[in-house]
Amino acid sequence: MKTYHWGILGLGRIAHKFAADLALLPNARLFAAGSRDALRAASFAEQLQIPYHFDSYRAFAACDNLDIAYVATPHSGHLEAALLCLERGIPVLCEKPLALNRQEAQRMVDAASANQTFLMEAIWTRFMPATLQMMTWLDQGLIGEVRAIKADFGFHSPFDPSSRLFRPDLGGGALLDIGIYPVFLALLVLGAPDAVQAGTSVGPSGVDEDTGIIFSYAHGAMAHLHVNIRYQTPTEAVIYGERGNIVLHSRWHHAPQLTLQLHQGLTLVKPFEYPGYGYQFEAAEVMQCLDQGLTESPRLPLSFSLTLMDLLDQVRRSMTS
Repeated sequence: MKTYHWGILGLGRIAHKFAADLALLPNARLFAAGSRDALRAASFAEQLQIPYHFDSYRAFAACDNLDIAYVATPHSGHLEAALLCLERGIPVLCEKPLALNRQEAQRMVDAASANQTFLMEAIWTRFMPATLQMMTWLDQGLIGEVRAIKADFGFHSPFDPSSRLFRPDLGGGALLDIGIYPVFLALLVLGAPDAVQAGTSVGPSGVDEDTGIIFSYAHGAMAHLHVNIRYQTPTEAVIYGERGNIVLHSRWHHAPQLTLQLHQGLTLVKPFEYPGYGYQFEAAEVMQCLDQGLTESPRLPLSFSLTLMDLLDQVRRSMTS
């Protein structure tokens, strides 16, 4: 079994969680760390006993023997960081959203294609055990044709204009940070909608803080989605079918439990337990794809990420129209 040398570029909170989960995989070794803050890079490397650390994206991408780069920079840095790695033939797992908009995402996909190098958006939800079970139940037709989806994601974040979450220049706001999850779920289950409607409340720094979205489909299905960074919501998702529904319990994007409820009376509760946070599942997917010589994941293809980014753009246009 090949051991893959991983590097992490962007060393915020999620990088620490990802590093902890990477240690759960026997064929993964954390090899390099990169940040524009030299002290942060050195501290991260020392703390986790990483052999190499770098104080720029370019220097990180020039690291020899680097097998995979996990890009965990702020959203605004995804394009630059990913392109530097892809152009050197380094496979990239890039945090969601893949980019700030469809145009940037397309540039990343084109670079991956031109360099015949693996690229995948780090939507960890796609590879979580609960999501895989949900898809199995749907594929088995247990709840019949899906007629509606309701999904929310909300938490209270004290306003801080210096925080990434509230800075427009870093891609802040509820939609790109957490709204991508409900939009992802609707796209995964129902496909691309035929109509998009959205409304939002914009905060003092100019980012969307509370956004409601409705996706409508020609065959009659609908997705009702809500995200906010002002107040706590249940953060649950329900998929409604003609013969029953599936509940993804809080927090549904890495659900600890699913409930299958069928109209004839059957109720099945299925819990999920695993070590770590759950980031190891997307990391394992990348390595399995590389083992097979693939340049994208068949379970999360680049066409899906481009459509997802296009939907986020449509939602933003709808919010301002």
